[in-house]
Amino acid sequence: MASVQIRGIQKFFGSTHVIKGVDIEIEDGQFAVLVGPSGCGKSTLLRMLAGLEEITDGEIAIDGKVVNNVQPKERDIAMVFQNYALYPHMTVHDNMAFSLMLAKVDKTLVRERVAKAADILGLGDLLERYPRQLSGGQRQRVAMGRAIVRDPQVFLFDEPLSNLDAKLRVQMRAEIKELHQRLKTTSVYVTHDQIEAMTMADQIVVMRDGLVEQRGRPLELYDHPANLFVAGFIGSPAMNFIPGVLRRGEGLHIEFADGTRLPAPRNADGIDAADGRKIIYGVRPEHLTLGAAGGIPSVVAVVEPTGANTEVYSRFCSTDIISIFRERHDFAAGQAIHLVPDHERTHLFDAATGTVLRHA
Repeated sequence: MASVQIRGIQKFFGSTHVIKGVDIEIEDGQFAVLVGPSGCGKSTLLRMLAGLEEITDGEIAIDGKVVNNVQPKERDIAMVFQNYALYPHMTVHDNMAFSLMLAKVDKTLVRERVAKAADILGLGDLLERYPRQLSGGQRQRVAMGRAIVRDPQVFLFDEPLSNLDAKLRVQMRAEIKELHQRLKTTSVYVTHDQIEAMTMADQIVVMRDGLVEQRGRPLELYDHPANLFVAGFIGSPAMNFIPGVLRRGEGLHIEFADGTRLPAPRNADGIDAADGRKIIYGVRPEHLTLGAAGGIPSVVAVVEPTGANTEVYSRFCSTDIISIFRERHDFAAGQAIHLVPDHERTHLFDAATGTVLRHA
């Protein structure tokens, strides 16, 4: 196992600035997830870590050793790709053993490592099959097994579940997390799926346009987003955002376009913000409850019962609001309802910059 340090990394493709000065510290044994929308630079960063892309500027160190000029095969890493990258003419056993055979590892040790990896991944009965005879989930296990047998210092995962159906993705998420808990090998995982990030990571790194917007533990990012982008990207359904202005007077309040006023978040009393400052009021769907009056007066547009929850889409001041209720309600389109936020869990963002407003 090993720690990974990414320091001041820059990447240009011609005149296009793709990675714009990224610093990330990944501790020994940690499972770090790089998450962000397509084109944010997360896969490019992973490929630079693997040695598959040249670094324009900055340093990458594995276990304290700078690897900028080290060949991929000498970095002691193993990568699991999105498309499995299995050899179709080789059996499962031979696919898993291939890198060890190239390295001229003793055949007895190869058999032992393959058998151990197959046992961990439940592939023991499939070792003589060919990739075409396997399901998508089984192929992904083989790709993971090929990485495990190398016993690397660092595992790299490049969107490994994106080709699987929804049910299988959930199953494989749990299997990868269990695998990490068992092997405790430092892992860097790239995905655009924030649910994968939330459920699997020790550390999440949220990226946008080649920059790190925020990094931290999953619930830290969920409960304390640094800006509008992180608040909207982490969480499903996403946080609700309602434009308004700050009003100072008898306590700090938020005033919306129709004159509705709500108390500011309880932790907002110490923020440095003038009366009339334009803000974005953020509240997560599960932090809204149904009230008889007050709160946010809105009109029901769509009701989506999911079984365990009821998701309600309503409108307030031309803004769409999503609320989630554990209990069941018989809502109808066009019905007026009052949504009461939990003021301990709401957020204020500066309308101009998108930055969260915190205590001065």
